[in-house]
Amino acid sequence: MSIAARRLSPDESRARALAAARELLIEAGPGAVTLKAVAGRIGRTHANLLHHFGSAAGLQRALAETMAETITASIGAAVVKARSGQGSARDVVDLTFDAFDKEGAGALASWMILSGNEDALDPILEAIHRLVDELGATGEADIPQLTLQLVMAALGDALLGRAMASALGLPRETARRMAAETLARARGLPVG
Repeated sequence: MSIAARRLSPDESRARALAAARELLIEAGPGAVTLKAVAGRIGRTHANLLHHFGSAAGLQRALAETMAETITASIGAAVVKARSGQGSARDVVDLTFDAFDKEGAGALASWMILSGNEDALDPILEAIHRLVDELGATGEADIPQLTLQLVMAALGDALLGRAMASALGLPRETARRMAAETLARARGLPVG
């Protein structure tokens, strides 16, 4: 006796697919985020995911967009908290570095670039730009430069940080500490 899969609304189906895609990204890297793998994980068909995303590139773009929105929201909240004296530069740095490393954003962005799917980066860049605009609304002109520096440090650390720190005989968290010190100095925040 077979058990029919519960019918999901289009929004529920899309959300489950994106959650599964994010799990696959974290577990096995961006190459594992395929329509077939996501469909198998959520008990749906390849055709069902094609309907929602159009292609593997569409799935990856939607994943990048979802991740960018949640990540920038948490980083924005940490910045506001640090500005109010209830957080630190290290809190902001850790969220940013974790997004690129532990949550897979660095690997996903690099993979998109290397596979020629650079348009899929647009949602990430747009989300970061919106966050910079929100944070800079207080008239702080250095927000774009600090953001660029932090994002580039986090991306580089996600891709090469472990190997580079090891080769140089430095503790793994050195890049995070340096980024937090830079941010703290620039914004007058506690380092953390």
